[in-house]
Formats: sequence, C-alpha cells, structure tokens
Amino acid sequence: MSSGEAPSLRGRLEPLRDAFDLLAAYGDDGFLFERGGLGVATSGPPVATASPPAASRMLADVDRAVRGGGRTVAVAALPFLETAGAPSTLSIVTRTVRRSASGETLRIDFGDADEVATARRAVGPSDPGEPFGPARLREGPPADAYAAAVVDVVAAIRRGQLRKVVLARTIGVDAGRRLDARRLAHRLRAVNPDAYTFAAPTATGVIVGASPELLLSRFGREVRSNPLAGSAARSGDPTEDRENGERLLASAKDHEEHAIVVEAIARTLEPHCRELSWDREPVRLETLNVWHLSTRFRGLLREPAPSALELVRELHPTPAVAGEPREAALAAIERLEPFDRGAYAGPVGWVDASGDGEWAIALRCAELRGDHATLSAGAGIVAASKPEAEVDETDRKFRAVLDALLWG
Repeated sequence: MSSGEAPSLRGRLEPLRDAFDLLAAYGDDGFLFERGGLGVATSGPPVATASPPAASRMLADVDRAVRGGGRTVAVAALPFLETAGAPSTLSIVTRTVRRSASGETLRIDFGDADEVATARRAVGPSDPGEPFGPARLREGPPADAYAAAVVDVVAAIRRGQLRKVVLARTIGVDAGRRLDARRLAHRLRAVNPDAYTFAAPTATGVIVGASPELLLSRFGREVRSNPLAGSAARSGDPTEDRENGERLLASAKDHEEHAIVVEAIARTLEPHCRELSWDREPVRLETLNVWHLSTRFRGLLREPAPSALELVRELHPTPAVAGEPREAALAAIERLEPFDRGAYAGPVGWVDASGDGEWAIALRCAELRGDHATLSAGAGIVAASKPEAEVDETDRKFRAVLDALLWG
C-alpha cells in the first residue's frame, strides 16, 4: 500500500501489567527495538512503506486515521550504505506496541478485525547447541588478511590521506539447525541488559543484536547521542579488568580515535540546537567483552525541530563506523573489505508521526538466514593502531554473539 492511501486503522492505549515484555509482542516477521523495557515491537506484514525522504509524508497520511494522532510508528534497519540493490525502506507494520518512559503502553492495530491479538510465544531457557567447531566457522577476511588491511590503512593515515578508518570483518556460521531470532534476542538481552536489543528484517534474512551505541534519540525538542570509539579488553580478573579500563582512559591512541567521532557529532548537531552539551572528557562504558570510551551528548533543538530520522540521515555514517574524512574512509572500506556490510553498522530504530524516535547503530549482531548466520565486527584504525590488537578487538566483539548463538 502506498503512503498516500490510509488503510482502515484503529489505535488505542492498552494498559498492560508492569511485567509486560516487548519481546512478547515481537512476531517472527516483525521488528524489535528495546532497552530497559522501553521501545517498539511489531508483528505482521507492512501496511505502508516509504524511503527515508518520504517517511514523514507516509506517517502523516496514515496517522490521520489513528485516534489520538502522532503515535503511529515507522521502523527500519537501514543499510550501512544505500545502493540500487539495497534501498533504504521504513515500514508501518500491522501491529505495533510501543512503551514510553512514562510507562504508557500503546498498541496500534491496522486491519478490519474487531480484536487483533498480539502474537505471543513463550521464550524461555533451552538446551545449548553443539559448540561451533572450525569447520562450521568461516572468517572473511581471515585474521592475517585483516591485519594486512590494517597495515595498509595505517600507511595511508601516515601519508596524510586519512585520519581514521573503521575496518570490519565477518564470521559465517553453519549452525546445523534453524536459528531462532526471538531466542537469540532473548539471550543477548539477558547478558547485555543495558544495550539496545534489536531484531529486524533485511533483504536476505533478519538481523539480531544488542548494540551499546545510541546514534540519536529525539523526544520533543530534546536530542541525545552517545557515540563510542576506543576500546580495551575486559578480563575475568577484577584487578586486571580495572587496570585495562584505566589504561584505556590514559591511551592517547584511543582518545584520538574517540575525539574524531565527537568532533563530527558536534559539528552535525550544533546547527540544529539552541543548546548542546557533551562530556568534555570521555568516560568508560563497560560491555560484556570490551571497555569503550563514551561521550554523552544532550541538546535542545531549535524550532522547527527536525525529526529523529532527519537527524539520523545527517549523522550517518559517523566516524564511529566509517572514518574521517568520510568519503575517503568509505573508499578505503570498499577497497579493503571483501563483503557488503548490508545492515551491519547501519541505523536501526524507529520514528513516529510527531518526529520523535530512537536509533542505535546495528553492532554486536548477526544476520540469520535459516541455519546460517553472518556475524560482523569492526575496529577503528588510526595512526597508532597495531594489527594484532585490532584483530583481538574484533575477536572479542564476535565472542558475545557467538556464545549467544549456541542458545539460538
């Protein structure tokens, strides 16, 4: 259905128990974006789709038929780079449940039925699968080829052609059993409760992950962003773990990598904001396998305020996932990465008819296709980068998702 044709719609606020879980409203063909019990979950097929430039018009057209107005949601996992073969598309889906910080839960049903029950399927413990042996894992590129690409980028940086490039690699998994997106999301959320858990359809499967990185949120005139760049290994030994975190805070290499991202975020958001503040020194953010340097942005938008999606389109791809300068970094990525990133490192999230929305970067994730999964992980390369350290960083980022897949 085109964005100009408003289907028969009904939207209502539905009080749900405090223990309501958005994962229960996520259908196998739907979309999930949740952190701390708040976010959006959908089930059923799209009733309207649009490209990002046309999304506001689509939302306005459809929202006119919804009682209470302004709450209709469009969702997407956008590709890292839009191409003719991988266009960016947002969808308004048959059934949407959204839960806000106020505790209000709204379910919007699209269709003719008097009562449309949200699809629910129990998600609980399951026996772990067989460990993935070397024959079932395929690296792309292998560690030695990735290390050689890091050397190539460092040389270009030292020649003054680049400041930073984020290089990624993949691991393909032949699981020997159907992989369940819902169960993988459940497991990732359990071990990463502070992350943005997401599951979204792609052109070839479904991407599932738990991202630590907020690209942008907009609620009313308040805008936030929380870029991450610079990392160090976590350790099971508390003393070693603390020392690793302290070395990260003192690392000139990691501060340089992080500062490039902060500069770009500030440069993009400042023209839109009446007020904009951010941490003047990065702080540590802990994830399961990696420490990160983190900077928290908070701003008050000028009127007329751009929508969350409009700001996302200006920000992406930031130097946290591409590099600096942007075009030169993208050219290096195209030359050195032997695969298409697809939705990996792209924006994933939602926007509503009022322009509010929340978008993370699709990291710590896997794209599932039947019994196969493709995991992607990257590292930021600057002049002081060491190939072996960047290989180790990507290995650690893979680990959390690989472990969770054993339960998926």
